[in-house]
Amino acid sequence: MLSESAKRAFSDLELPYPPVAIKFSRNRPQGVQQVEGVDVFCGFLKKAQLENRMFFTTIDNDKCMGKVVLGMTDLETNHGSGQVGFEMGVFRTAAANARLYHEAPMLKRGVCNYVVFCPVSLCGFDPDLVICVAPPETAQLLLRATSYISGDLWESKCSYVMSCAWTYVYPYVSGKVNHLFTGMHFGLQMRQTYPPGLHIITVPYQKLDEVVTALNEMEHVPLGLRSDAEGKERNDEVRARLEALTADIELPIGL
Repeated sequence: MLSESAKRAFSDLELPYPPVAIKFSRNRPQGVQQVEGVDVFCGFLKKAQLENRMFFTTIDNDKCMGKVVLGMTDLETNHGSGQVGFEMGVFRTAAANARLYHEAPMLKRGVCNYVVFCPVSLCGFDPDLVICVAPPETAQLLLRATSYISGDLWESKCSYVMSCAWTYVYPYVSGKVNHLFTGMHFGLQMRQTYPPGLHIITVPYQKLDEVVTALNEMEHVPLGLRSDAEGKERNDEVRARLEALTADIELPIGL
């Protein structure tokens, strides 16, 4: 179950859209209502944020590519051949578009039949993913938390189309944090889901405890960026200590 400490850590980010916990399920989730109606899969994240409620989706609710990348249905040939992307002017050739479907991560058929969306503040389960939509100043804080303990590099792996594969499936199967950018992906652009210039950051379960620990432990403003009186005093102390350490290792050896 997502801890209260984790909930507080994400709440303290004060994001413009609430962070959302995601759970993939083979079996129908108990105690959760199915979402009403039909929508594109990337729209359900924002729905959970705006309505601040938990729900699950199935293949019947999804009218776009989410059901394909989640392994709920097979890729139909107009997309798989690359013909759609070519005809819509997204790719120069059908072959260029078709390549994407051999590169993009997809869950095995039948593994995921239901997807639970739940605002982190309401989450009472162990999420597979936590997804945050953040402006740059908060995104850098969250991404720093992904490397503060481990030293992991920041990576963004994505494609212009089918951003759902990289938002949901890639972090889940790779165990890596991934981040995409609003205004940079075809479906999100077409539907104007979010204003441009935000980061969509997905933290998979493999990194969740580490990120929460880092958010609770590290200084949100690094000492080197502080300009207040206390920060200046501490910076001066650090520089003096580093100079002393440098002088120590530069003493003549063998005396």
